[in-house]
Amino acid sequence: MKQFTIPFMGMRKPIALLSIVLVLLSFATLAFKGLEFGLDFTGGTLVEVGYDTAPELDQIRSVLNANGYDDVIVQTFGADTDIVVRMANSFTPTLGDEVLATLKFDRADVELLRSEYVGAQVGEELREQGGLGMLLALVIVMVYVAVRFQFKFSVAAVVALAHDVIITLGIFSIFGREFDLTVLAALLAVIGYSLNDTIVVCDRIRENFRIMREIEPVELINQSINQTLGRTLITSLTTIFVLVVLFVFGGEAIHNFSFALLVGVVIGTYSSVFVAANLLLAQNITQEDLIPTPKEEVEDELP
Repeated sequence: MKQFTIPFMGMRKPIALLSIVLVLLSFATLAFKGLEFGLDFTGGTLVEVGYDTAPELDQIRSVLNANGYDDVIVQTFGADTDIVVRMANSFTPTLGDEVLATLKFDRADVELLRSEYVGAQVGEELREQGGLGMLLALVIVMVYVAVRFQFKFSVAAVVALAHDVIITLGIFSIFGREFDLTVLAALLAVIGYSLNDTIVVCDRIRENFRIMREIEPVELINQSINQTLGRTLITSLTTIFVLVVLFVFGGEAIHNFSFALLVGVVIGTYSSVFVAANLLLAQNITQEDLIPTPKEEVEDELP
């Protein structure tokens, strides 16, 4: 019985157009709207307070605004009785005690749980080092794939990874989600996850080029994707199930982290199936590209 084959590469042109549109849209929203950097990058103060009974968030905002704290974000942190107050561009080390004193005028059953202060210079350094770390990861991946496979494979893999990161950043920009160190860590994890998927597909393509000698590259790559599709879907779906649970029930502390991973895994699976393989065809990958260059034999001359 003939195995059913999904014509992935038959859809490569509209898929390539979709990817280009998504990347350009991401660049546009990053350029005009930018990212909502968290306190890790912008500098500021995070104050966590605890109540005996759940307070009204709007009431807390009103009390803080009435006392001169305008640029504040008030959120629950896990339990309804734990409240986090974020103040960007506020650089007073004693701000936590001041906020606690302000809130005590409204309700006495409040206590200070923690107060974290990040200076503007530290935040800027973290932002620069995070960006350099991501670029370094892509360079290392490119070198590894070039050595492990072939240069055309490394170009396809790195462009696919950059595609995943750019679109994930664009989604964060469009929805105005906070970008902090946990999200940066999630993006690095997405690079690793997407690379793993891409390596599996590339390895099967390389093996099939050695076995299927009488088949066109388009059909060969299409069969390779179909052969690894079951493994790709099972891995992605089990990962997505876990991330959905973390996103829904994990609490505020890992909300953006799990959201970044969730988006990244979906985009990474898409790029492993479509983008990387599409880029191999765009570079005119052939069987000859995978045949090692024979070493010249030097004949010893007899005296």
